Amino acid sequence: MEVLVALAVLAIALTSIYRLQGQTFMMSASARFYSQAPQLARLKLSETEAQKFTDIAGGSGDFGEDHPGYSWSLSVEELPSDLITSQQYHLARIEITVSDNDENTYQLRTYRFYAD
Repeated sequence: MEVLVALAVLAIALTSIYRLQGQTFMMSASARFYSQAPQLARLKLSETEAQKFTDIAGGSGDFGEDHPGYSWSLSVEELPSDLITSQQYHLARIEITVSDNDENTYQLRTYRFYAD
């Protein structure tokens, strides 16, 4: 009887430890994603800003071998403004979404003013 009770207590303890360990792995992966995704989004934004406004187009892709499992999508929308009257100047909304294999997503939205 004592052995049976000891085995039951041990099973309950090991189940709790196993569940705790699983949650620790999930939290670690989530923390890694949310610390790395903003950096990758800023990297993609700087690559986009290096182009001329007329050359910027939406798209999607991955970050290559340096960051396996991470992908990005980019959308650019020119916004009309009553304050901008010259055709030489443009206001654009840029949205960059970074995703990983676990379907975590991080979205960066910014507005940029461009001149031809």
